[in-house]
Amino acid sequence: MLLNRRSFLKKGIKTAALSTVVPAGLELNSNSFSNNKTNNKIIYRTLGRTGIKVPIISMGTGDTNNSNLVKAAIDKGVKLLATSAYYGNGKNERIIGEILKDYPREKLVIMTSAMPDGINHKEGLFTNETKKHVFINKIDKSIERLGVDYIDICILPFAAKRESVFFEPGLKAMEEIKLSGRAKFIGIATHNWESESLIAAADSKIYDVVMTAYNFKHKNIDAINDAIDYAANAGLGIIAMKTMAGAYWDKERTQPINTTAALKWVLQNPNIHTAVPGITTFDQLEQDIKLMTDIDLSNDELIDLKLASVDSNNGLYCLQCKECIGQCKESLDIPTLMRSYMYAFGYRNLISAKNTLKMANLDSKLPCNNCHDCTINCKMNFNIKSKIEEISKLRDIPEDFIV
Repeated sequence: MLLNRRSFLKKGIKTAALSTVVPAGLELNSNSFSNNKTNNKIIYRTLGRTGIKVPIISMGTGDTNNSNLVKAAIDKGVKLLATSAYYGNGKNERIIGEILKDYPREKLVIMTSAMPDGINHKEGLFTNETKKHVFINKIDKSIERLGVDYIDICILPFAAKRESVFFEPGLKAMEEIKLSGRAKFIGIATHNWESESLIAAADSKIYDVVMTAYNFKHKNIDAINDAIDYAANAGLGIIAMKTMAGAYWDKERTQPINTTAALKWVLQNPNIHTAVPGITTFDQLEQDIKLMTDIDLSNDELIDLKLASVDSNNGLYCLQCKECIGQCKESLDIPTLMRSYMYAFGYRNLISAKNTLKMANLDSKLPCNNCHDCTINCKMNFNIKSKIEEISKLRDIPEDFIV
């Protein structure tokens, strides 16, 4: 029987010399991280100047509505729960709020965010429609849904470019949120321009935390690592998201990425203080709990990462490099569309996919209909036209059917 492309690649890589270099310079025969083992004790790191000690694995709750799963995570040692008003249009915050009633407030670290109005996602900028008081009101509603007196970490999302990090209404809103006691600590989150936003957050002198996309598929990982070092040395806590790089090779979800290896890779960087993978099943939870005590990468796991790097055109994770925008004849916000595609097909989170799709501001019913051939040269070798045509169909599904 003929080998498929992925099997062929894997066979070829396994027979290659073990000195082959994988993404970000990790060597297949490297033992440089053997000190990660802690005799089955949970590995903790401190979130910068916040002084909060958290396990290296935290929980992104946005892809689950299973209270028992979240409680099981807490009971097994998870301390930081990441939610957002964006998840299920506030539904996830209500779920977390109900869970919090069963635990001492000081036992958990709650991180949430709200979507500012007026974001130009294509340019990575806030606009005149982004108002201080509107954002603060949204955070007040988040606190109400959570049923708490305060949140531990309040995040300003999509603060990507330096101008966004220093956008005055955003800065003033976040300062007031902290000074008023609504949140103990404040931070930003970014899906793109990671290096720029990390450095800007450190230079701002007001932020305590940065939540950044970070995974083995980033092609500019050296620059991102340098920026993480800069921010961490300035005292910021660094939280990694999008660690699974889309979770699957294919939209049918028949070929999963080695997510254990992907998450271990993230945590090799000691300045990544914790990661917030989305956890949707008890099997995933058990897998992640094991990583709390041991993040050593085996040779087989490193080989899988090498394979994933080579076969990137089959993946679902968009680098959000923005280089495609200038190439598009219709000036579509392709990175946002690709993020929507990943939510839909990689994570099966149709609510987040539909909300993200709205951010792309598609005017045309068939956005690629005027182009016979797509002229975009994608770094990930994506078939951009096909992916846009598929994800655009989500607009026709009423929200009542997917909430």
